Order: sequence, then structure tokens, then C-alpha cells
Amino acid sequence: MSSSAPLFDTIEPDDPGYEQRTSAAGNINAPPTTRAGSNARPTTQMASNEGDAESGISGILRQSAHPLVLSFLYFFRIAAITVYILSGFFISNYVLSSVIVVVLLAMDFWNCRNVAGRRLVGLRYWNQVDDDGESYWVFESRDPSRPANPIDSKMFWIAVYTFPLLWLALLIVSFLKFNLSFVPIVVLALVFNVTNAIGFTYADRDAKQKWANNLASSGWNMGMGGLGGQLLTGVVKNSVGRVFG
Repeated sequence: MSSSAPLFDTIEPDDPGYEQRTSAAGNINAPPTTRAGSNARPTTQMASNEGDAESGISGILRQSAHPLVLSFLYFFRIAAITVYILSGFFISNYVLSSVIVVVLLAMDFWNCRNVAGRRLVGLRYWNQVDDDGESYWVFESRDPSRPANPIDSKMFWIAVYTFPLLWLALLIVSFLKFNLSFVPIVVLALVFNVTNAIGFTYADRDAKQKWANNLASSGWNMGMGGLGGQLLTGVVKNSVGRVFG
């Protein structure tokens, strides 16, 4: 169940001067013009789609609109898995290694839900309980007229869907090696990661549904009433339902 409140207004757009830098040249990959004899270095431009991004971590961060947020998203997730795998080699204290992994998982869960999702893809979710004690999901999304940076969006969804699979593989390995002492930690990691994956998937679906409803209502308000308005509304809603339903 989604909230009827207005769209999340505090989500910041990605780099307001981005369109001004790229529209003049007409091609995002066009080389910048410099005066003869000038030693000025060309400015770095963000990619308009995933295919324009440079390869490598440094290239991804240069193309990202929020490199620090993207870095912390992957840092917490990679650090949690790394500490879990290497704890047996470098940390003999089981309690200490467990505490470190749990703290990293908790920091990643909070960062992904409240910071990374809001800045990188313009989505946020939480669970709310009403006065009757009924629990339901609440979703907020950025205005569709301000799309997210394609590199940020791609890397965010890769992190959201890849790391639950990695933790699932570690859970299977723990059962095969009969290393049951670490199973609770892996289960907790799966709960955190799967919750974020499900929450942001539904938030993205809710945002696209709102966009479809706004498009249909705008078509109605522009004079496409009667049969034309009904056809437009039906086509848009059915299309969104087949793709994201």
C-alpha cells in the first residue's frame, strides 16, 4: 500500500548544470574546444547512458553524480562480506568478528535505505503502522522529470540484487561445511539485503505507477476526454501493469 502524500520533495536533482554542459555540443562524447596554445584541461562530463561510461572503478566514479554516496554503498557491503570470509584467518575471537560483521550490516542497511536510495535513484521506503495497528509500506520517489544519473542507477541496482545472492551462496557453503556457528550472521545479512531489495523494487514500481497515472490524468485534462481519454488511461495502466506487475 503506497502513501497518498506528495512526492518526496527533498530529493536533490543530479548535477543541475549537466544539461547545459552537454546540450551545446550536441554530443556528450564531443571533444571540448580549446584555444590554440592553451594548456587548459578538458572538463569531465557525465555519461548520458550506461554505454558511454568509462571502464574501471575510477571511470565509474568520474561519471557518477554522487561518487561519495556510491563509494559508501559498496564499501559497507564489500567490507561486511570480506570480514565474514577472512575473520577465521585474522580474528580468532568469534564474538568480536560477529560484532564487526553485524555493525557493518546495520550501517549498510541504514545507508542503503535512507541515503543511497534517495540520492542515487530518487527512491525511499519505510514501514508504517497506523492507529489501528495495521502495518503497511510507504514509498516516496523523485519527480520523473528529474531522472537519475544512468551510472548511479545501474550501479545501485547491481548492488541491491547482487549482494543477496552472494550471501545466499555463503549460507549454502556454511551448511555444506557444517559451519553452523556463522549461520545466524548470514541469515541476518540475508534479511537486511533482501528487505532492501524488496523495498526498493516496490518503491520503483510505485513510482512508475504514479508516473502512469499522472500521464493518463494529464491527457484527460488536455482535452482527451470521453473515449480518447479512457483509451489512453487503459493503455498506459495496462502497459505498466504488464511490465512491472
